[in-house]
Amino acid sequence: MNWNAQLYDGKHRFVSEFGQDVVKLLAPSAEERILDIGCGTGDLASALFHEGVHAVGVDQSASMIDEAKQKYPDVPFFVRDAHDLQYEEEFDAVFSNAAIHWMKQPDHVLKSIWKSLKPGGRFVAEFGGKGNVAFISQAIIHQIDGYDTSTYPWYFPSIGEYTSLMEQTGFHVSFAEHFERPTRLDGVDGMRNWIKMFGDVVMGEQTPGEKERITNGAVNELKEVCFNGDHWIADYWRIRVAGIKK
Repeated sequence: MNWNAQLYDGKHRFVSEFGQDVVKLLAPSAEERILDIGCGTGDLASALFHEGVHAVGVDQSASMIDEAKQKYPDVPFFVRDAHDLQYEEEFDAVFSNAAIHWMKQPDHVLKSIWKSLKPGGRFVAEFGGKGNVAFISQAIIHQIDGYDTSTYPWYFPSIGEYTSLMEQTGFHVSFAEHFERPTRLDGVDGMRNWIKMFGDVVMGEQTPGEKERITNGAVNELKEVCFNGDHWIADYWRIRVAGIKK
């Protein structure tokens, strides 16, 4: 996926703002080495850095990493795939916010995180869980004849599924919750901006004209359930977990 880093920062800052809650669960301490996977444009890695943490940010998107480096030149950022991070026992904690649902081989990701952690290190993450953006996804899919479900871009597990994978990897799961978090999208174009930023990948290989038609159809379909007069609500469901490398 080719991310638009400026659109992400300009219209979707709620991603980083909601991330503050999972940072509290991380409970970072000064001088710890902490890896932020799927760091986006670097806001949370920078916040950790300014708390005295030796933060490192990685993301698969080169455009996101370029933007992060421009914004926060003091923080080391790298283009890396979380399925194979290529770190070994280097970090006190691995942290991730709103990224793991983009990674469709969760067992590989967990094994890579495990390898990156020092013994006794912790993994703390929040990401989309079962039911996440179900209304939005279905509205987009309804506009596409013969949609191939194997191309669906996200991994939204149940809490039982994901914590079982954590345990199979070797983590002691110390915390887990699955919760609803309706998310405000500001302005009359809030849903259109969301689909342009995140939902575009659901459409697969379509012409620009077809993408516009699909977006218009989805927005119209969603008005009845997601529009509140001057803003939109995205139907978010999140999983938040913490695990210890024993």
